[in-house]
Amino acid sequence: MRKITVEVSADDLAKAQDYVGAGVTETVREALKRLRSARAQQRAQELRGKVKFSLSLEELREDRD
Repeated sequence: MRKITVEVSADDLAKAQDYVGAGVTETVREALKRLRSARAQQRAQELRGKVKFSLSLEELREDRD
């Protein structure tokens, strides 16, 4: 863990807290988590068409069991 001090617009923070439904710390953690997730999705999207996939849809469905 790392303790930080940041300046943010009171309005932006209030709206973010309303959206998340949590306090300041949890709101900031959720925002950072979502940024990390968005970046991972972006990286995965960049791989589209570059990775060969050898399993069929039926094989994937069988793998669930």
